[in-house]
Amino acid sequence: MKQRLDYHQASPDALNALIALELAVLRLGLDPRLLQLVKLRASQINGCAYCVDIESDEARRVGEAPRRLFTLSLWRDSTLFSAQERAALAWTEALTQLNNRAAINEARALMSAVFDEQQIENWALAIVAINCWNRVGIGFRKAIL
Repeated sequence: MKQRLDYHQASPDALNALIALELAVLRLGLDPRLLQLVKLRASQINGCAYCVDIESDEARRVGEAPRRLFTLSLWRDSTLFSAQERAALAWTEALTQLNNRAAINEARALMSAVFDEQQIENWALAIVAINCWNRVGIGFRKAIL
């Protein structure tokens, strides 16, 4: 698979804005391990091989257990994830696949049970950011190096 275009060169101002969003998300005080699970799950759903590779490596770097990474796509059927993690993963899936309003409402209710309003917004912004990166990676055919 050949990369279509180097998006760093194609639109540096827009890319810098996306990088600024990513840096802002990193300053929100979100749990780094859960943030990596959220990024990885969105990347799995979107089918961005480049982002799955990057986020898997980063998850291991921040201490995530391989067993949990291997079962992430089946988190609903696993006992390895806490209530907060389950809520964040449901929120991730709902905001990544926007076609199911009932799922969004259900995920929002799960989030409200374990996070405050600011935290819910912060997680939403993190999900928005990784979905942007996934779309850039897929659209430009970013390759795993």
